[in-house]
Amino acid sequence: MVNVGEKDITTRRAIASGKITMQAATLALIQQGKHKKGDVLGIARIAGIMASKHTADLIPLCHPLALTHVDVQLDLAAEEQEPAVVCQVTVETKGQTGVEMEALTAVQVTLLTIYDMCKAVDRGMCMSEIHLVHKSGGKSGTWTADV
Repeated sequence: MVNVGEKDITTRRAIASGKITMQAATLALIQQGKHKKGDVLGIARIAGIMASKHTADLIPLCHPLALTHVDVQLDLAAEEQEPAVVCQVTVETKGQTGVEMEALTAVQVTLLTIYDMCKAVDRGMCMSEIHLVHKSGGKSGTWTADV
């Protein structure tokens, strides 16, 4: 693991995003809350939060961090002729290393949970566009994706 012991403790923030596309009927099932497994978005949100907290257990050499805030936003996007759920995760801490991996892991696990809960009705769902949107804090300062 990289030695971060000499780094300053600063407020660190990362935002990551991704989406899962699906059939319109699957999106309607999620939106109406009629899925037989329960509240798809609520369960996916909790899975994402839990994943952010366990990132160091999943990614080799990733530092375990005490997170101060995790926010998982899920938006239903039926426009653009592509039914999808868009996930955006914001993770924050005060520490010596960034939280980009925690945000990216949370997005992926949130989307995987949606897939798992809906795979019986739509095996063709596709997760894509998982990427870092923004990071701030630390020696390298602020970075925002060109989108």
